[in-house]
Amino acid sequence: MSESLRIGFVSMHTSPADLPGSGDAGGMNVVEYHQAFALAELGHRVDLITRRSDPGQADVVELSDRVRLLHLPAGPATKLAKSLIDAHIDEFSTHLGLLQPYDVLHSHHWMSGVAALPVARAWGVPHLQSFHSVAALPGSALSDGEPPESPARVPGERLVATESDLVIAISAAEARTVVERCGADPERVVIVPPGVDRTLFHAGRPVEPVQTQSSVEPVETPVSTNPNGYLLYAARLQPLKGPDLAIRALLEVPEQLRPDLLIAGDVSVDFAAYEADLHALVAASGLGDSVRFIGPQPRPRLAELMRGARIVLVPSHSETFGLIALEAESCGTPVIASAAGGLREAVVHGETGQLMDSRQPEDWGTAITRLLAKPWLLDRMGVVAQIHARRFNWGWTARLLEAHYRELAS
Repeated sequence: MSESLRIGFVSMHTSPADLPGSGDAGGMNVVEYHQAFALAELGHRVDLITRRSDPGQADVVELSDRVRLLHLPAGPATKLAKSLIDAHIDEFSTHLGLLQPYDVLHSHHWMSGVAALPVARAWGVPHLQSFHSVAALPGSALSDGEPPESPARVPGERLVATESDLVIAISAAEARTVVERCGADPERVVIVPPGVDRTLFHAGRPVEPVQTQSSVEPVETPVSTNPNGYLLYAARLQPLKGPDLAIRALLEVPEQLRPDLLIAGDVSVDFAAYEADLHALVAASGLGDSVRFIGPQPRPRLAELMRGARIVLVPSHSETFGLIALEAESCGTPVIASAAGGLREAVVHGETGQLMDSRQPEDWGTAITRLLAKPWLLDRMGVVAQIHARRFNWGWTARLLEAHYRELAS
């Protein structure tokens, strides 16, 4: 048996243990968490290293016998806007350097890479970089990527793209972006696709109770009493993810076919006022009885909601992959998604759902209406979606990572 590796996953601005859809947590958190446990299944030891955002957080949390969560000091021990966290990169890097050296450091997001790269060099160990999202250049459209939260992001991404030993992209779309926009050497960029947890995300009978965001105690109410069922949007509430398009598209569906729309997600500090804008849009559209904001959902509950949805909507302007689409497909639920970035690889147009080149609400409404009017087509897409999702396996992801780690470490 090969010798096990000590692997440091660096995730400065958000903890891999945070609930996806809350704050700045999203697909990146899911990927890191599952990669860590899949690597542990291969016998390796993985530390998830993040910034302390609460004074009550322990220095070390044992998540399993081979996976730990480490909290390092970097700025005030409180939740900060993403745009303010990079001011504490140097402090985070200093405390990272005080840990026992790892065999390999794998950074997730640009801030983590800027902090970890000099530490890896000082230790003489390989540094790998995963971006998960790449900033659009200032003044660019949202379709080009995330708006940079600070002036340091674009040069920081170029630094870690050009100086890391290897860049791990999650899709061909992300690989192209880090080469063209960040200057990465194509010979040092590899694609490691994500997986999907089929113990959670699988087809089956949905359950009914749901707890809304404002509830103190669980409220045992039906997910939807609408005979047309419901559509599901599940992502952070920020302009990049396009929840406004999901709402506007619903208005374009004829009333006799119109389902409800559940919006599962939360705002981060940087977009604190955006949720109020969405509520105002719902009110102005006259959709108050059809749209429900249910907040971020625990992963098992999210899977149940996916199984019960007629269609999952992913109207993002830009995605490096779009893990939520893959999870929906694994549940046997068709997806209508933007033809943006890695979503073209997550969704098979015409087979597991539909990819949209347009961002016009009437075009999205037409696509939704077409599928709702043909239940047999929805059923067929749901079956093919499950088969497609089986191509993506966290165990295989871990083996690819292990091979790259060993090659660099040797």
